Amino acid sequence: MLDDMFDYLENIRDRPVWQPMPGKVRARFCEDIPRSPTDLSAVHEEFLQDVLPFAAGNVHPGFMGWVHGGGTPVGMLAEMLASGLNANLGGRDHAPVEVERQITRWVRAIFGFPETATGLFVTGTSMANLIAVIIARDVALGFDVRNRGVAAEKKRLTAYASSAAHGTIAKAMDLCGLGSDALRLIPTDSRQRMNMYALEAAIHEDREAGRTPFLVVGTAGTVDIGAIDDLARIAELCGRHELWFHVDGAYGALAQLAPELAPRLGGIERADSLAFDFHKWGQVPYDAGYILVRDGQLHRNAFATAAAYLRHAKRGLAAGAEWPCDFGPDLSRGFRALKVWFTLKVYGTDALGAMIGRTCGLARYLESRIAETPELELLAPVELNIVCFRYRGEDSDRLNEQIVVALQDSGIAAPSTTRIGGRLAIRAAIVNHRTSCAEIDALVEHTLCQGRALEARVMERAAAGATELSSPNAPGDSHAYCRISHTMAGEPGGSTTVAAG
Repeated sequence: MLDDMFDYLENIRDRPVWQPMPGKVRARFCEDIPRSPTDLSAVHEEFLQDVLPFAAGNVHPGFMGWVHGGGTPVGMLAEMLASGLNANLGGRDHAPVEVERQITRWVRAIFGFPETATGLFVTGTSMANLIAVIIARDVALGFDVRNRGVAAEKKRLTAYASSAAHGTIAKAMDLCGLGSDALRLIPTDSRQRMNMYALEAAIHEDREAGRTPFLVVGTAGTVDIGAIDDLARIAELCGRHELWFHVDGAYGALAQLAPELAPRLGGIERADSLAFDFHKWGQVPYDAGYILVRDGQLHRNAFATAAAYLRHAKRGLAAGAEWPCDFGPDLSRGFRALKVWFTLKVYGTDALGAMIGRTCGLARYLESRIAETPELELLAPVELNIVCFRYRGEDSDRLNEQIVVALQDSGIAAPSTTRIGGRLAIRAAIVNHRTSCAEIDALVEHTLCQGRALEARVMERAAAGATELSSPNAPGDSHAYCRISHTMAGEPGGSTTVAAG
């Protein structure tokens, strides 16, 4: 099994980025629960045939659809070790908890947080943002709200984030009982950064209406284009208004490791809480989210619960003054910290920072390719490692949507779509450490290929009296319009040729 996964990673360029799952394969996942045992090798063979070929593809260097890390063999091996230990990191006195505590000390150092800061591994920034909102809520209402409930409170709390902020902020407001309507979405400037004048005005408006502002969320790396809010100005504003300052740095926060990018995160060290993912730019296998809180006592007050079976002892296995379960909702917690510990130790933060800087360099390379290609247009500034562009043409939204599906079906590249200024964009998020200029060139060339093919198809149909735009690879087409082979650089010493279908 291990050898097969090494082969999979080593030869990933020989595979399509993504391919649709055939109906007969999908049907196998509808089989009844097994009542009798099956040989391990047979089950592994099923995995190789029915699961491995139909993954999302984020391990592949041509995957640019969403901000997913590519993982590493080191992280995979660490996951195996963690599973062998089968440690529960809810608490108690054992070495895995010390590993997590050590990473908290490292994270404090990376982001300039004080020794009073506490941290916790969670599934991802969605959960980390929820934890931050809960702490901020409890600080604003008093920790007795944990007993009384939000419904007993007279204060109407309001929070603020940019209109480009991730949807998990609104979901966190919902889940903690304040309601998503209590989140004010502040307009952004031309670079998707929160408008500070509009933010200040919204806070004053809510106070005059009898509401209680309590939280501002700054974003380090917006979903659509990777923009970074002016964190230093938000920190100053929160200090003046006595508001909790949280940073959603899901993927952008780790730009702190790249010396050329770190200055753009100025002010992040002043946050009351910071959420980010190691499984994005950190290349750690899923899942490995993290929440860092400046005041550890406030963090503990929001989650610690007294129970006889969770009593802390002075000696023995139940020793330890602070257990991870006192800082979040989970009592049962896996050993997520080990794969991060291995990743940081084996590669070092300098190499990780260089890799992060290189992905941003690839984004600038893609930007240059778009600028020199008349058929393509850039739709948003390239802030970090995300490029939003599109193919010029009639009915552009529908055309570019068809192009993206065709690219994904081809197995050459897997971008996604978003909307910039109301226009549909092809979105390329360059996160994978394996991605090179070859994959960028393939994306550009096959975007042009598919765009031209679609336009040709429209012209053919128009000439025949039809007006409907359809994909060149749609069911019923007897041939493919885009059969251009492209040689992509493989691992050192090899390359692979892939044909677009």
